[in-house]
Amino acid sequence: MNVLLDHLPEFREGFIGTILLTLASGALAMVLGVIIAGFRVSPVPPLRYLGTAWVTLFRNTPLTLFFLIFWFVVPVILTPGLSPWVKALMALGIYTSSFVCEAVRSGFNTVPLGQAEAARSIGMTFFQTLRLIILPQATRTVIPPLSSIFIALTKNSAIAGAFSVSELFGVQKFLSDQGFQIAWIFVWVALGYLVITFTISGLFRLLERRMGVAR
Repeated sequence: MNVLLDHLPEFREGFIGTILLTLASGALAMVLGVIIAGFRVSPVPPLRYLGTAWVTLFRNTPLTLFFLIFWFVVPVILTPGLSPWVKALMALGIYTSSFVCEAVRSGFNTVPLGQAEAARSIGMTFFQTLRLIILPQATRTVIPPLSSIFIALTKNSAIAGAFSVSELFGVQKFLSDQGFQIAWIFVWVALGYLVITFTISGLFRLLERRMGVAR
């Protein structure tokens, strides 16, 4: 208990840092995931190939290796001025987008084919059909897997602590270096993650009920 009370500002900063990193990288993952899912079902072959390559590459790359690439390779290619937080955001967001993509694509497949055919028969383009007809209907079935993906994203953000990003697991590293008993540090860090993940789970369950997802 003493380690929590004596270093409450550090724990608070790490807790808020984890929440902000999860929200920002989750938003990036959602945007990219929906776009790539659209590519995956596109009638345009180059877009389908790009979507398939995106998912295959990023889903099969270890996240730690992804962080190393964004820390030591991407700054050389783009700009050396990227902050650790931005690099962590990009690594987590792009990595998670491949999982969001597959969840959204699975949702697309639950929409009856006749819906798309009817949209085409009245002159709607593919992307109009996707945005106005298929995506709204697929949203209900996509919510449950997205809950698991965002919970996994929260836990994956712990890797950012090893790369000098201010978040919960980084607090553990800092306090361990100060000589505090590591068992109690892990207890409080774990409780912090549990609060965040239970909140995400509760919000998605509420969203499921509001949208009337079939059980």
